[in-house]
Amino acid sequence: MRNSSLRRAAVAVVASAAALVALSTPALAQPVTTGTASFTGDPGDWVTFGGSYAYDTGAGDSLAVFGSADNNYVRLGVDGRNGDWWTVEFAAPQGQRLTAGTYTDARRYPFQPAAAPGLDYSGNGRGCNQLGGTFTIEAVSFGPNGYVERLDATFEQHCEFSADAARGELHVLNPPPPAELDLDLAVSTNGTASSLNGKAGISGTVDCSAPVRVTVSGRVTQVKNNTIIRGDYTAAVDCVPGAGTPWSAVADPIGTVPFQRGLVEVVTHGSATDPNYGNQVEVDRTSVVRLERVRA
Repeated sequence: MRNSSLRRAAVAVVASAAALVALSTPALAQPVTTGTASFTGDPGDWVTFGGSYAYDTGAGDSLAVFGSADNNYVRLGVDGRNGDWWTVEFAAPQGQRLTAGTYTDARRYPFQPAAAPGLDYSGNGRGCNQLGGTFTIEAVSFGPNGYVERLDATFEQHCEFSADAARGELHVLNPPPPAELDLDLAVSTNGTASSLNGKAGISGTVDCSAPVRVTVSGRVTQVKNNTIIRGDYTAAVDCVPGAGTPWSAVADPIGTVPFQRGLVEVVTHGSATDPNYGNQVEVDRTSVVRLERVRA
């Protein structure tokens, strides 16, 4: 009876941990180009039930890998073509990079003490509530933003600190990391002040190293006769690499005083999501623009 209750609790805690990880880390996992994973367990091991499991991308199994941006952590997900699913997680002690070497006295990720390495092997609806273990990173190679180019690792996990163990061996090989998104922004030195509605027209170009949707936003500020006139603007454009993609926006003055002919300060912010890594790339510009009056 005690073991059954413990196992039910272990499954519930694994689900809670998965939710915690999903909320606290980016969701951009990489499909593994070439990889294998194999797991075995002693007869009394709760996670493996004493079975042996093997997966290979070359045989139609799906593997996905995720690394943290600080290179402290890596996670491998396995979706077997037979319906099996497993997750293996490794973490160096807090504040350290995960590098080649053997990590002893590991505790369950992400609940390990700051000075201890983290480990968690779970799946097929089973996992540990507490664990002790050891893992060896034979090789690991990160790119920008946690991109995992290579991972070779083995581990041994003791669920609930049992004498029975689960063991595994992982090999991941991906292409060299793609370049990070490069984003630039320019603001035209000429703008417009509408004599009909008092709005300011601002324009410019964005440059990008990959096709992305770029959001441009900012504020126009003008001082006329000791009065400060302000207005915000936003626009979104599909940037084409190498083309200097144009953007334009209209700033509606806050209050009743319209924008007028003359100089204004334009603060502009551009942002886009890197299509390879999922992080936000941002650029800021502060410019002086001359507004010319138009009837529009």
